[in-house]
Amino acid sequence: MAKLEHQNAIQLIGDWVQFDVIRNAGAAFGMGQAMTVVFTLIAATVIVVIIRLARKLYSLPWAVALGLLLGGAFGNLTDRIFRSPGLFRGEVVDFISVKHFAVFNLADSAIVCGGILVVLLSFLGTNPDGSVQRDK
Repeated sequence: MAKLEHQNAIQLIGDWVQFDVIRNAGAAFGMGQAMTVVFTLIAATVIVVIIRLARKLYSLPWAVALGLLLGGAFGNLTDRIFRSPGLFRGEVVDFISVKHFAVFNLADSAIVCGGILVVLLSFLGTNPDGSVQRDK
């Protein structure tokens, strides 16, 4: 934060990919700026559900998918709890800027990748307990 906030953007790949800090009180693309407490509660709920599911988890791909979701939710939740403007109203720090797209962080990337993997595993019929559903 000290190297990025209130500084010029750091170019990684020309002006296509840069480090440029913004604070986001909302969800993806800044939507729902007034609903920070709701997003905090959603993240906390997701964490509890994943931890409960983990006891029945016997599939490595599902473990990776849920681990990505858990890590991403936990990362954004810590910002919501500990960053300004205050407890449960904190703003998530986004810093990866892709030209003609959004500014996001690693937690957001983990959530998206985990979500895509969950959808893919579901379409393939793979269950978190390691079993596979076959069409009859």
